[in-house]
Amino acid sequence: MRIATISGTCSEVGKTTLVCELLERLPGWAAVKVTRGHMRSCGRDPETCCVSHLLGEEPRVFSDRAITDVPGKDTARYWEAGASAVRWVVAASGQELDGLRRALDELDGAPGVLVEGNRIVRGCRPALALMVARPDQREVKATARRILDHVDALYVPDPSAVRDPAELVGAEPGTRSWPVWGPDDLDRIAARLA
Repeated sequence: MRIATISGTCSEVGKTTLVCELLERLPGWAAVKVTRGHMRSCGRDPETCCVSHLLGEEPRVFSDRAITDVPGKDTARYWEAGASAVRWVVAASGQELDGLRRALDELDGAPGVLVEGNRIVRGCRPALALMVARPDQREVKATARRILDHVDALYVPDPSAVRDPAELVGAEPGTRSWPVWGPDDLDRIAARLA
């Protein structure tokens, strides 16, 4: 089974959108959303964000479509884009890879899996690791900075606006260059994975 990871420089950068665009081009592929939970420390509205009530001694893997195909959830968008199966991993810090392994074991028959999340990139050795970035986004999460050495390419909705790829990910200008792909490259990315 081939694995591709979709990470991002920050929230709301377009990770789920990219996963869905690739799912539309990769028939039979499954998708996994990895959510790292915290104990109500993010400052967001607990009714819309917090998964602290789902945390435990072990990561949880949700596979029931009644849970994963709920309007407004990223996982519902995966189903709508044509995923053959969807898993949602909810894990406390340090449990992410164990949760991902459990989800992948359940998806053993799929030709490939798209995994959305930053914290799992170093531990799962994907066939392709993409990081989504936007030139107008200045925030770069610490989890994104920590995986830069494992990222194969950057995906940018408007690659023509990119001067230096390093600036997109908060690295020193000119220190490293990544290929920058955009919407015109989606078919080529899917072909590389298929």
